[in-house]
Amino acid sequence: MDEALELGTYLPQSFANASEQAYLEFLWSAFQTNYESERYEFASLAFHLLYMSFVSFSIWQIRLARPEQFAMAMVGFRSEDEGKLMAYDSPFKFYDKLKEAQIFRFLKLIGCDNEQIGEFAKFVKRRNKIAHPSGTVFFNDKTAIDAEIAGMMKEVRNIEEHMRPVILELYGIFLRSDSSVPDLRQNPNYSDEVQANFVHKNYMSVADIVYCRSFDVTGMNNEPNFAEMQALHAALSATYQEE
Repeated sequence: MDEALELGTYLPQSFANASEQAYLEFLWSAFQTNYESERYEFASLAFHLLYMSFVSFSIWQIRLARPEQFAMAMVGFRSEDEGKLMAYDSPFKFYDKLKEAQIFRFLKLIGCDNEQIGEFAKFVKRRNKIAHPSGTVFFNDKTAIDAEIAGMMKEVRNIEEHMRPVILELYGIFLRSDSSVPDLRQNPNYSDEVQANFVHKNYMSVADIVYCRSFDVTGMNNEPNFAEMQALHAALSATYQEE
C-alpha cells in the first residue's frame, strides 16, 4: 500500500476544474477501499486508471513545452484529429482520439525508446484482460497486486526521470512569461502567481516541483526582469518546500 500511495507524489497539486480533482479522489478512494477489503482485482483497475492519468498529465506537459515536436509526432493522423489533440483543454480529452496504447508513442519525444514504451504499455494489455469476463481472478492475493503495483511504480519513476528536461523547459517558459513583468502579471503576490500560472496551469506534481526547486535561476541574470524571475523562484521554493 505504501508504494502505491507514492504515486500521489507524481500527480498534480491542482486541477483545471473541480470534476478532474473529484475524479482522481474517486479513483484513490476506489483503490484504497478495495485494497483494504482484499478485493484486489478491483483495486488493480482503479490503480491502473491512476497510472494512466499520470501518463496523460505527462503527455499534456510535453505538448505545452514542445508543441512543434508534438505536432510532428502525429504524422499519419487525420488533420481533424491533429487539430483537436493540439487544442484540447484537458489531458483527459486525449482519449477522445487516442487509444490507451497509442498515447505512449508521445513519450518518444522525451527520449524513451520502443523497448521502454513497451514496458510502459504492457500494463494496458494486462488491464484489458481483467476488464473482460475471463472466469479467472488475476489478483487474488496481496502478494500478486503488490508485485503489479511495484512494476507500475518502477515505470512511473522512469517516465518522471525522462520528464525532467520538459519540466525545466516549462519552468523557464513561465519565468520568462508575463509573470515576470509587474505591469502584466495577473497576481501581485508572487506565490499566488506561481500557483495559478505555473503549478495549476501545467498540472505540476510534487516530483515536478522538486526539479523546479533545483533550477539555476542565476543563469538568467542577463535577461530582462531578472529580479522578478528571482522573486518568483524564491516564492516557489518557499511555498513548495521539500517534505
